[in-house]
Amino acid sequence: MRALCLGLAYAFLSLPVQADRFKEWDRNKDGKLQKEELPPNARRNFERVDTDKDGVISLAEHKAFLNRRSGGGQSQQAHPDYQTVRNQDYAGSGNQRQMLDLFLPREKTEKLRPLLVYVHGGGWRGGSKEGAFRRLQPLLEGSGFAGAAINYRLTNEASWPAQIHDCKAAIRWLKAHAGKYGYDSERIAVWGTSAGGHLVSMLGVTGDVPELEGKLGKHLDEKSSITCVVNYFGPSNLLTMDDYPSNIKHSAADSPEGKLVGGALLEKKEVAVNASPVTHVSSKDVPMLLAHGTKDMLVPYQQSVEFSKGLAKHKVDYIFLTMKEAGHGFRSKELTEKVREFLAHHLMGRSSKLTSGTIPPGR
Repeated sequence: MRALCLGLAYAFLSLPVQADRFKEWDRNKDGKLQKEELPPNARRNFERVDTDKDGVISLAEHKAFLNRRSGGGQSQQAHPDYQTVRNQDYAGSGNQRQMLDLFLPREKTEKLRPLLVYVHGGGWRGGSKEGAFRRLQPLLEGSGFAGAAINYRLTNEASWPAQIHDCKAAIRWLKAHAGKYGYDSERIAVWGTSAGGHLVSMLGVTGDVPELEGKLGKHLDEKSSITCVVNYFGPSNLLTMDDYPSNIKHSAADSPEGKLVGGALLEKKEVAVNASPVTHVSSKDVPMLLAHGTKDMLVPYQQSVEFSKGLAKHKVDYIFLTMKEAGHGFRSKELTEKVREFLAHHLMGRSSKLTSGTIPPGR
């Protein structure tokens, strides 16, 4: 498969969010995107987006590319080995942002399957579950796992802790419907990228934090606990994100983090602390795999370093994979194989010799 085309910068967004992202990147406000205006991980595909080859990207070209990548806004693509069950309303609200999709193996088996749940990125203000199967596919194929992908309310609709309340409600719904769909409610892994990495980490460290459960949905008798976490470059401590070089002033009220907590981080310090995975780490937390690029200019690499130290302090089982020279968004065959091994170990009980380490570029 090709390298990740435009990283998380070009996520699968709704048309209004596409236009907002275009305006955000258009720093000189000329209605066009120069290559230099794009985030670093988006520049690699500049020529593909610039279809008329005039040296700039128009809003129409920007939207057209995103629609092509998401299948033109259509449903998840059919797969010979998986069937898709779309738009399950886990909160009972009728809100599209509180729905999930299931990806179920067509092959029948009497044994309950493990479930891998994907949580999308997009700075808590964009992105969706659309296109998630393509991301999950390298981990699902040949594994015997079922898959799922969830939407959650974005910051234009609600601030923290709405996002984690949604994620937990989705997990409870998934557990309540495990028998119907043939997966095991006691073997659920969660994987997320960027903002999604933050949310899956929160799922992993707040299984014993009642105030973050919320009261959404009809399945409050189910627990939101999960089996293990795979976190790609997710924020872990909102208050230290500005301590290292970044393309964003994270503490500002209009930053993704500011929008998440409802204002400038220092003015919303209590909320920012509550929304930081490092705050909640304890010895009861589930195993985690962290992967982060050393040249990430959106979520500094040190965020995962700090998180790994917290996990180590509390003797939580974790693997920390450093993606050398990688930015915000990467794809690696070696990483995929290591994640598959991690999931097989914790969901299937298979032996593993996986250890923390560095993955060189291009592997």
